Amino acid sequence: MNSSGQSYPLASLYVGDLHPDVTEAMLYQKFSPAGPITSIRVCRDVITRRSLGYAYINFQQPADAECALDTMNYEVLKGRPIRIMWSQRDPGLRKSGVGNIFIKNMDESIDNKALYDTFSAFGNILSCKVVCDENGSKGYGFVHFETQEAANRAIDTMNGMLLNDRKVFVGHFKSHKERQAEFGAKAMKFTNVYIKNFGDDYSDEKLQEVFSAFGRTLSVRVMMDERGRSRGFGFVNYENHEDAQRAVEEMNGKELVPGRVLYVGRAQKRMERQGELKRKFELIKQERIHRYQGVNLYVKNLDDGLDDEKLRKEFAPYGTITSAKVMTDGGHSKGFGFVCFSSPEEATKAVTEMNGRIVATKPLYVALAQRKEERKAILTNKYMQRTMPGPVIDSYQQAGYYMSAVPQPPSRTFYNPNPASTMRTSPRWAAQPPRPQAPYSGQFVRSAVPRRASTPISTVRQASTQAPRIINYTQRMANIGTQTAGGRAGMSGGMVRGTQYKYSSGVRNLQQVITMPAPMAVQQVIL
Repeated sequence: MNSSGQSYPLASLYVGDLHPDVTEAMLYQKFSPAGPITSIRVCRDVITRRSLGYAYINFQQPADAECALDTMNYEVLKGRPIRIMWSQRDPGLRKSGVGNIFIKNMDESIDNKALYDTFSAFGNILSCKVVCDENGSKGYGFVHFETQEAANRAIDTMNGMLLNDRKVFVGHFKSHKERQAEFGAKAMKFTNVYIKNFGDDYSDEKLQEVFSAFGRTLSVRVMMDERGRSRGFGFVNYENHEDAQRAVEEMNGKELVPGRVLYVGRAQKRMERQGELKRKFELIKQERIHRYQGVNLYVKNLDDGLDDEKLRKEFAPYGTITSAKVMTDGGHSKGFGFVCFSSPEEATKAVTEMNGRIVATKPLYVALAQRKEERKAILTNKYMQRTMPGPVIDSYQQAGYYMSAVPQPPSRTFYNPNPASTMRTSPRWAAQPPRPQAPYSGQFVRSAVPRRASTPISTVRQASTQAPRIINYTQRMANIGTQTAGGRAGMSGGMVRGTQYKYSSGVRNLQQVITMPAPMAVQQVIL
């Protein structure tokens, strides 16, 4: 339960503004002094596995989570102050805007901590953030209070106050949709008119003479360049909206200068104009996608001598072609192009007939053209399937750093009392000259030449006395070499002849165990 009486049963904290190199282990070391932690998860990109800059920490007790929030907020971790707030599983509170206020015209020196300290006097803060870019603060931010009453007190007290010698605006947060609706209502009552394409001979006085015929003007301005010449556009601000509307309707499309069609419209801010152009281009893009859906073919592995006309000629038997284009770079073919048919049926037939057909000297690859976003999604899906051999089970938990509620003692590694379980009964080499190696633990016959053990005594004591004696691999190879040089007659004196093995990468080799004569069966094990 927090200071305001609200309960957070999961005791989960959101930690933001993290350095990309911060890991779960670092966060555990940072937050574990506050109390027992159940889990930590740094959120990462699915493909690159890079940190997204925020994490979630679950404490066992809500009181410990509140202690961490109160004492560690905005502390520096790897050179960056971290931002902590309660984790809101339900985004409804955040999206509703209840208790959320907007602050602008702030001094660049005000950071998250300074903003938090300033507004924490009005109530419990759920989140607080100054919006920044690569150059620092952008001069505005947000404070989300737990209650609407605290937000109202902050607005009434701080709106118009000086923060670091700058008068700030503090008001209720408005969503993008609300701001667009509000701005649209204001835009319908415009008084400022934008005029362009009137040439470089017009001055303020001449432009005012033309547009004052529609009503009383408050200001007229022709924009000039650094040499004092007209840049061909300007603004006229009317006293009444009706006068501005009449000027737009009557003057837009007229020619003040022969050969120059005048544009007259409502003056827009840069962001509004950019948004309008973005929406316009998006509509054109969607229309183009709908128009070419299922009829545009992507053709690659083209011969260097193939141009637009030859490409069209190759695909012409399959239907009506609306366009055929070989992509070039500096006049040279890039090896791919596009062919667009008039119907999906024709495009499908062309794919069936032309994919794999040799044109000039190369076999073509023909498929339906895909947008960049679609192609990227397909490649991402293939990459995920390659990197994840099995089904993903509980990926949320696998990505985190989990601690046991009760600390467990570290596991100890004991010596395996059964040496037979670690023996390799199959040969580890093919037929090749022997070479010196470290002591080899395998199941071999005891050498006829006795050898003193070099293994520590503590290891000998732990071994079982009922297993066959293991000898050094180097000594065994030396014995084989000696017996081979002296003749094969010595093999009958109790030495088993070595078997030649051939390794096969495609078939698992059968493991063979060399049996020992009865008189040599029981010996003490030395590893």
